[in-house]
Amino acid sequence: MSNKQELIRLVDTTTNPAALGLCGFGMSTLLLNLHNIGLFPLDSMIMAMGIFFGGIAQVMVGSIESKKNNMFGMVAFTSYGFFWIILIALMMIPKLGLGDVPNPTAMGWFLVTWGILSTGLWIATFRLSIMMRVLFGSVVILFFLLAIADFTGNATIKFIAGMDGVFSGSFALFLALAMVINDTFKKEIIPLR
Repeated sequence: MSNKQELIRLVDTTTNPAALGLCGFGMSTLLLNLHNIGLFPLDSMIMAMGIFFGGIAQVMVGSIESKKNNMFGMVAFTSYGFFWIILIALMMIPKLGLGDVPNPTAMGWFLVTWGILSTGLWIATFRLSIMMRVLFGSVVILFFLLAIADFTGNATIKFIAGMDGVFSGSFALFLALAMVINDTFKKEIIPLR
């Protein structure tokens, strides 16, 4: 045996999970906000999308981001994944007779806390791309507008929030698909700066 120490380097060959997380966030956000602008009622389609793709898939992505040593991705995807799980629970608990429907003031404060978290994440995006700044900026606006709509009961503000949510969800889905397209072609087809 030699006294030489051998250095073993592990190389991470796993793919970037962010595209999957952005798909879950984007599609769930888009569908909920299409409801918020009045295109269709809130039903099991939105709840199923929210719990499985918006919720569970994003939590899984956050776990993978943690293993890739990406704190931002871990906090963002895990937090928004649990947001969707909590939101669906808030809808289901009253239907199951396990608690009351949250009053608008309580929901307003719930949304304010998510707006605060989103503001912190938005500030962190200033070390990332402008595309991420736009996405997280629109999410900050969305949470605060939804909170104001709950506090005031103003349908116009809820509609404006819904339009911002349609943009946020669509933009997240665009970013996700751009990542997939760029990775598949092994070159920058769609700039993501």
